[in-house]
Amino acid sequence: MGKVSKRMKAMEAKLPKAKAPMPLTEAVDLLKQFNTTKFDQTVEISMRLGVDPKQSDQIVRGSVVLPNGIGKTLRVLVFAKDAQVDEATAAGADYVGGPELAQKIKDGWFDFDVCIATPNMMGVVGSLGRLLGPRGLMPSPKAGTVTMELEKTIKEYKAGKVEFRNDKGGIVHGVVGKLSFDAEKLVENIQAFINYVNSLKPATLKGVYVKSIAISATMSPGVRVLAQ
Repeated sequence: MGKVSKRMKAMEAKLPKAKAPMPLTEAVDLLKQFNTTKFDQTVEISMRLGVDPKQSDQIVRGSVVLPNGIGKTLRVLVFAKDAQVDEATAAGADYVGGPELAQKIKDGWFDFDVCIATPNMMGVVGSLGRLLGPRGLMPSPKAGTVTMELEKTIKEYKAGKVEFRNDKGGIVHGVVGKLSFDAEKLVENIQAFINYVNSLKPATLKGVYVKSIAISATMSPGVRVLAQ
């Protein structure tokens, strides 16, 4: 295990005893005290759920548009053809195309953050599963990235739409903003994320759904939040 820096020790000293969970507003106020770097740190949330990741009917995944964005403009790639090419371009997509973009990806190009496709382009996109899947970029109907509503979907991602899916440990991770955001805006974003994940509780789940919640910045310890 690596040596803990003086900076990290100083931040950890501010955490509650036994790292007890805190109300969301207090947790955000504490997290903002860790804004001691020269760059604007990204704020993330982790929610440990009581789901069984091995059960397909207990997978928790989705996407949510945060009220105050995430502090970053996402680069959107769209696989489309015919009239949808012009629609995607007009909506603000950074890259629009078909087989030529697929080949570019096969050659090792991944300079985009979101990949959207119309249903009639999935024949082209399907061959990219092994490349896009591990990066969380594969278009999916469940995530809303396989769609004919290109204008709406592109604008949502440009406005700060966040995708998530529980990992093998049953934990959902998501970006909820930047540490430079006003505390009120961070609270609004985090609450919106929590509320949406709460709404996705699997019907087959027995027992506690949300076991724990923590927020953290790029270079900070985690701050536990009272589960809601």
